[in-house]
Amino acid sequence: MWNLENLGAAAVLLGLVMYAVFGGADFGGGIWTALASGPRAREQRDGLFHAIGPVWETNHVWLIFVVVTLFTVFPKGFAALFTTLLVPLVIALIGINFRGAAFAFRHFGRQTGNQIPFMASTFGVASILTPLALGMAVTATATGNILLVHGEVQAKPWFWISPFTLVGGVTGMAICAYLAPIYMTVRTEGELRRDFRRQGLLAGLVLGILTTVEIPLAMIDAPLFVSRLLALRTVPVLVLAAILGITTQLLLWRCRYPWAQIAAAGTVTLTIAGFGAAMYPDLLMGQLSLAAAAAPSATLHAFFFVLVIGIIILAPSLLFLYWTFRGEPNSDLPT
Repeated sequence: MWNLENLGAAAVLLGLVMYAVFGGADFGGGIWTALASGPRAREQRDGLFHAIGPVWETNHVWLIFVVVTLFTVFPKGFAALFTTLLVPLVIALIGINFRGAAFAFRHFGRQTGNQIPFMASTFGVASILTPLALGMAVTATATGNILLVHGEVQAKPWFWISPFTLVGGVTGMAICAYLAPIYMTVRTEGELRRDFRRQGLLAGLVLGILTTVEIPLAMIDAPLFVSRLLALRTVPVLVLAAILGITTQLLLWRCRYPWAQIAAAGTVTLTIAGFGAAMYPDLLMGQLSLAAAAAPSATLHAFFFVLVIGIIILAPSLLFLYWTFRGEPNSDLPT
């Protein structure tokens, strides 16, 4: 039923998808910066930094959108989430700030010839730490361990650390590491492109294994979540995600890079959509429904009114930015 709270949940889910598809690729660039190897390791890092440069700040707009939507549309849920998950969210915030600072220092250091040591390492570590923490925080909402007792939020210390949430965090990293090299295949040529192709194939295999392993772990740590995940309404989404993931691997194998880029983004979109479908109709699994977490009707109407105005103003600028830097081989990079 498309009531206002469901529309608000759809807006949050869309924001998460956009942040993963665009911002996640940036984090993946940092991960592969740390993991770059072989005779073209330097060229791989330079190519990743060059691709990230024009859009890395813009991509965080989606995270801001998710946070603002949560505390406006679902204030009770926002309070519960940011109280019980304060530690992983602060870790993610620290990672985002260190990553941004390291990127800026490296960029301007290369321009002036006065590079600060360890900036690339800091960028890589922060790019690994942030999606790990965010993935664990998101997965923790599905465990049912965030309790509401007489209106008070309760959770055991460090409840967000378990096999299920740890694999969820690593899955977040894998999503980022999956997107970045596939996106880079349309921005590079020659041997460098083949390097990114191999990385994309490897990351796709790892992501498939991790998402499969999460199901038996969920049976132990999040039984209600996995029962919804395997329900009739959700299984088609999971099947489509798996099919699209396999299709992406085949497209990469056959060097159909533009189509592989689209398929990879679709795979991540369906993966996150499957998680959201399994969470529905709750914001906190088994404890707080979307309807119970929602703000008053007047607030919801005002939010969507402002949202429409914001879309009208910002959407053309974002579309122009992403189209301008949509990805074409950079002849300045060594191949």
